[in-house]
Amino acid sequence: MQKVLAAAGVASRRKCEELIAAGRVSVNGQIVTAQGIKVGPVDEVALDGKQIQRAEAHVYYLLNKPAGYVTTVADTHGRPTVIDWVP
Repeated sequence: MQKVLAAAGVASRRKCEELIAAGRVSVNGQIVTAQGIKVGPVDEVALDGKQIQRAEAHVYYLLNKPAGYVTTVADTHGRPTVIDWVP
């Protein structure tokens, strides 16, 4: 659960462990003080009674870089970048 809280930007994982131990975190309306509780994607996690907004899942792309493209998000020389291939 501390990973979910940390990914949502609540605090660092260690600080989230302290918040859980202090009884400030609830899952589906139940106060949780035990560390390592697994929460599913549909579980409602709240801090001090206020529901947290979960971080969106990352999307990863695998791309074999074509010749003539540079591996960067933006190029100051105007060359085509791999980002041109990503939707």
